[in-house]
Amino acid sequence: MARRKTRREEEVMNGSLIAMIDVVFQLIIFFVCTVSMQEKDTKGRIELPKAPNGIPVTSNSDDFRIDVEKNGSVGLSGMPTTDAELYDYVTKAMIQTGKGQELNVVIRGDLSTKHKAIKKVMDVCSRAGIWKIKFVAVKKAVSD
Repeated sequence: MARRKTRREEEVMNGSLIAMIDVVFQLIIFFVCTVSMQEKDTKGRIELPKAPNGIPVTSNSDDFRIDVEKNGSVGLSGMPTTDAELYDYVTKAMIQTGKGQELNVVIRGDLSTKHKAIKKVMDVCSRAGIWKIKFVAVKKAVSD
């Protein structure tokens, strides 16, 4: 003998998906806007050095990108960080990605950044146990 469904079970099963679809679209719009704002924020502040004889390398989405500005301030996705915070972020990324010391670290230093600021970031990475670090440069100027 089949069990009869109660009114509450029928309401749950026949619920409208319109509200859920609306929430999903709002989340998508939010994330698209925040990602584009972060990219615009760092592009204007960092002028990459030119390396016309360098070998082109493709960037992976799982790269851990560290930005170093003209004045030596270090940032992740446009947010300024201290050395201790950077170390915490690097070690957390090593654990979360499961790559450990094989984490892809990419340093984007401004053209006029002093070597001392870049060395400071490299020291933080070496304290975390990361020895393979990539540096970003452009093959030719955008206006060329």
